[in-house]
Amino acid sequence: MHKLAHIGIILGISLALMSCTAEPNTSGSQPELAFDDNNGGLELPDGFQAVVVAEDVGPARHITVRDNGDIYVALSKKQQEGGIAALRDTSGDGIADQTEYFGEYTGTGVDIRDGYLYRSSDLEVFRYPLPNEGLVPDEKPETIVTSLPEQNQHAAKSFTFDQAGNIYVNIGGPSNACQEEMRTPGSPGQDPCPQLERHGGIWQFSADESGQNQRQDGHRYATGIRNAVALDWNNSVEKLYAVQHGRDQLNALWPDLFDEEENAQLPAEEFFAIEDGDNFGWPYSYYDHFQEKRVLAPEYGGDGEETGRAEDFEEPIYAFSAHWAPNDLLFYNGDQFPEKYRSGAFIAFHGSWNRAPKMQEGYRVSFLPFDGEKPAGEHETFASGFAGTQEIESPNDADHRPMGLAIGPDGSLYISDSVEGKVWRIVYTGN
Repeated sequence: MHKLAHIGIILGISLALMSCTAEPNTSGSQPELAFDDNNGGLELPDGFQAVVVAEDVGPARHITVRDNGDIYVALSKKQQEGGIAALRDTSGDGIADQTEYFGEYTGTGVDIRDGYLYRSSDLEVFRYPLPNEGLVPDEKPETIVTSLPEQNQHAAKSFTFDQAGNIYVNIGGPSNACQEEMRTPGSPGQDPCPQLERHGGIWQFSADESGQNQRQDGHRYATGIRNAVALDWNNSVEKLYAVQHGRDQLNALWPDLFDEEENAQLPAEEFFAIEDGDNFGWPYSYYDHFQEKRVLAPEYGGDGEETGRAEDFEEPIYAFSAHWAPNDLLFYNGDQFPEKYRSGAFIAFHGSWNRAPKMQEGYRVSFLPFDGEKPAGEHETFASGFAGTQEIESPNDADHRPMGLAIGPDGSLYISDSVEGKVWRIVYTGN
């Protein structure tokens, strides 16, 4: 590369980083980002550095960033009587020095659209008008979707938006495999599974109409999805995508058919490209990434190899290792990261609980390159080190667990943690 061109690139990166200040900073100064010496405990690819935005905002779920740099974090437990943490950096160093809590409900989903902060509890989706200058909304929320089903398992109502005014809401299946006796060895599956009437799929609603009800106003966009906490609309190809939590306990429930190794390695966490009307086969089937085919679930007469009705369902576009627990999906539409990351998918894997007696796995953010609508290669680990240890027998052993992903106005990637509420901001510097 010509020496002057090389100097120009370095200068451009430096100016871009110096401009990464929150709008509330009016001092006229251009402070540098306060990168952590060890990237906040994370291992990142060469050329990336991390700022620890916050250490302990509370057990975080999904996260979103406003165009002025303000950050909103959904919480699973209230902190200071609020279910949302609002963060602001007033000095421009990337570290939040103002934290406020608001909101009556806890839950998973949070996002920003057309001047509104959308938030989901386990039963509703609502939105707040964002203030012009303040950090916390000063108006009461408007309920967009109400009366979503209450459930003890897979209750998170994650959501995403398309560009045509629709919101897509995940409603997970309230069981492992729709057994007659839940999580009981040898119990057959209910056939047909009655849970699919209101669960186990993605429902479409209007993003702007208040007081919608699932039964009267919701459109079942896709079914046969056990739980898709990781859900995103890919604006570059105008298509809905999700990464599913695969079923559990093949050995515990069917010891005559599956051993402990198969229990730990099966089934795949499936990556779906979703069209209106698709059926991905839960609870009747699962995807075996070693055989590279969908097979019949044991609750419905399967033996680990038989396909049967599984052939009638949609296939995943990619398969990840079992039990990694995909909890957020984000297509990168920024321009700060190198070209290989453009339009590719980041997936936050929360980490497994159910591989015992094997060690638990996951606990990372992975990247999967895309070419148009489909993956264009194999996934790679983008960020690791969250757990703080290589040997994880139980999720309780993990220091942190990656949960939510968001893109900042400058193209930085933000990651939230569900244990203490640590928030990282990943920046490409080339260093």
